[in-house]
Amino acid sequence: MSADRPPYDAALAASGLLDLLAPFDPHVAGTPPLGLDLPGSDIDLLCHAPDAEAFVALIWCALGDRQDFRMHQWVGGGRPVIASFTARGWPFEIFAAAEPVADQAGWRHFLVEQRLLALGGARLRATVMTLRRQGLKTEPAFARALGIEGDPYEALLVLQAGGEARLVEALRGAGFDTHRHAGG
Repeated sequence: MSADRPPYDAALAASGLLDLLAPFDPHVAGTPPLGLDLPGSDIDLLCHAPDAEAFVALIWCALGDRQDFRMHQWVGGGRPVIASFTARGWPFEIFAAAEPVADQAGWRHFLVEQRLLALGGARLRATVMTLRRQGLKTEPAFARALGIEGDPYEALLVLQAGGEARLVEALRGAGFDTHRHAGG
């Protein structure tokens, strides 16, 4: 966390975004709620927006005047809409896809990272933070910490699908003690 901005949860609460986005089932994800944020990290909100046009209209009207506001739509992959802006000293990014949030890769990455941190404890957190400070994005940092080769984004989805036993196995295989009952 940067000294010149409030904690992410205070900035999020003050922004009113969760209320604004309530019709789109917003979920907070990314590095701030994991405690892995660096200066410049953004607050990520994942939304379920089966009607992209309705989502765009709401975002444009409600947030279009915000500092650094940008919005675009991917040309592939289900054509999600991404809006970004700065508020309360934090960059925000809203990712809205037609698929429910529970099925979105970003949410699944967040859940597996959260569980790995709960199981792997302080040493895993410190290792991931060291790798992030060296310039790695979050998923590649986890993959490197766990000694996983190949596409780190896909690897984390495979880990997540494998359940608790697979997470413990990956952590132990990388030399991390596990705290099996930590964080449920």
